[in-house]
Amino acid sequence: MRVLFLSHYFFPEGNAPATRVYELCRRWVAAGHQVTVVTGAPNVPSGVVYEGYANAIVRREIVEGVEVVRVWTWLAANKGTVRRILNYVSFMLSAIAAGLFLRRPDVVIATSPQFFCGWAGVWVSRLKRAPFILEIRDIWPESIATVGAMKNPALLRLLEWLERRMYAAATRIVTVGEGYRDELLDRGVAAADVDIVPNGVDRALFSSGDGDALREQYQLGDAFVCSYVGTIGAASGLEVVLRAARRLRDEGRHDVVFVLVGDGSIREELEEKVNAEGLPMVLFTGLQDKRRIPDYLAMSDACLVHLARKDLFRTVLPSKIFEAASMKRPIVLGVEGHAADIVRDAGAGICIEPENECELVEAVTQLAQDLERARELGLAGYEKIAPVYDYDRLAANYAVIAGCVAQQRGER
Repeated sequence: MRVLFLSHYFFPEGNAPATRVYELCRRWVAAGHQVTVVTGAPNVPSGVVYEGYANAIVRREIVEGVEVVRVWTWLAANKGTVRRILNYVSFMLSAIAAGLFLRRPDVVIATSPQFFCGWAGVWVSRLKRAPFILEIRDIWPESIATVGAMKNPALLRLLEWLERRMYAAATRIVTVGEGYRDELLDRGVAAADVDIVPNGVDRALFSSGDGDALREQYQLGDAFVCSYVGTIGAASGLEVVLRAARRLRDEGRHDVVFVLVGDGSIREELEEKVNAEGLPMVLFTGLQDKRRIPDYLAMSDACLVHLARKDLFRTVLPSKIFEAASMKRPIVLGVEGHAADIVRDAGAGICIEPENECELVEAVTQLAQDLERARELGLAGYEKIAPVYDYDRLAANYAVIAGCVAQQRGER
């Protein structure tokens, strides 16, 4: 197949959508498909273009056999509303323009978030007369309303109308979990038009790491380290870590350390509070190269996977679960819904109520006091979760779906 994949984010960005598209596309190329990705200059989450790249009108490169077409966007940090909307809309327009000059594909795929990338896929597929797979990783505009990033009722209603039009324009919808599938069915999408291809893990990468060097770098000694790895944004609900740290301090517990790996819209705010209150058991590493994340997981005795306590987030299946499982690390899960079912059924960690600092403290202190139990939970995830969510398997399944959709090319 010739696949044209539109994604706002791509390697070397390390967030979940960038990682997913990169892992799928490089495997499709290895399987003999021709894949072109239209994306922007890497800049997440700061809005500053990474070293070695430029926010040019169009730039091309090859990444592990994948043709990458980088288009100009209005750059914006991962916070604020107006600038981010400009960022999203500018990518949509640039991606559509770039699509005009690319060879006609057998199938067009566009992934959310964000919402406007999906609309770029709608228009490129129409202009190229190619079938269209819409990939839903987030339910817009509900998700942005949930975290308070947009409050204008009229604008939200407009986006809801556009959302339904976008679903109707897709030849096929691929989503990342049962919860999202149920949300789509509630919005009138036919069950026969929806497939599930979850996020996964590159088990070759997430197999081992040099944790000792990082423990020495951060002077962690023999502390029990619980790490959160990912975007430190409004949806993460990570204020709970500060509340847990205060409780540990008040209880005289200095043997547990929380390490927050990553960056995002609330990182500076949280770090300022940690410094102001004197909470040395909370460390921030800043943004790290995705290829170094196995080292941080190897450094950790447990992995915190957490989202704010919102009904919408019950549909989310974070890829952090799979990476921790692949590294044999026990999971402290502050996410309800299907994610909790997976961790609980596998016996791969301890599930807590999101934003509940008392349960977070109890979970980490239990694991710190029983390292053998922690080891057993980590091994259970490695044996029961990681193989199911291996990107080799998921990419092969997705290619079958795309192949079936591509056969509809002559009908458009």
